[in-house]
Amino acid sequence: MSGVRILHVDDEPDIREIVDISLGLNPDFEVRACSSGTEAVAAATDWSPFLILLDVMMSGMDGPATLALLHGNPQTSTIPVLFMTARAQTREVEHLITLGAQGVISKPFDPMTLASLVRSHLQAIPLSTLRVIFAQRAKTDAALLKPYCSRLAENLDAASVGRVRQIAESLAGAADLVGDGDIAKAADAVVQAAGAAHDGADAPPELGHALAHLVVRLDNDWTELSTAVV
Repeated sequence: MSGVRILHVDDEPDIREIVDISLGLNPDFEVRACSSGTEAVAAATDWSPFLILLDVMMSGMDGPATLALLHGNPQTSTIPVLFMTARAQTREVEHLITLGAQGVISKPFDPMTLASLVRSHLQAIPLSTLRVIFAQRAKTDAALLKPYCSRLAENLDAASVGRVRQIAESLAGAADLVGDGDIAKAADAVVQAAGAAHDGADAPPELGHALAHLVVRLDNDWTELSTAVV
């Protein structure tokens, strides 16, 4: 499941660091951390993660309030959320589930098994839900890549080629996860073409063709993907 984006929200820096290290044990995960509910809502809108790990007790806006905002935003309403809490008694868990959470992870958690636990929750998410989330990601990734298309006529520097390759690699993995073979193939072609570019050398023509094709695929497919039934 390469290219799986996970957003972690907790107002405690130590917990954010531990979760980042723990989930880093799975090389397929891309993790972004937020320190508040407000920051999380913005990040979820811009980044389109497949899953959000959300602390219940936070200063300012708490987890349930953050979840309500996520559910009220059409761009984030379908993203599955796992609450993380030290108050994991049966009644508390049942209440959090009624709020619309995908599940609950108890604190303290085992850092060595957190990645596998998160993976098991991901595998339980319906494919239709992941496809809706991927649709939004396709739209935002197309917007990120379009400026590089226009700049290819002037040649891209090594840093820009590397950024294009990074986006395409993550996109290819996510497309494989949701079963979108066309986007996965187009993204892989960009990865291969970007790999042929060397530091200090002009970007090869193949990269321009592959990148333009990928952007067209993303633009054409995201509307269709977004109509998937959850």
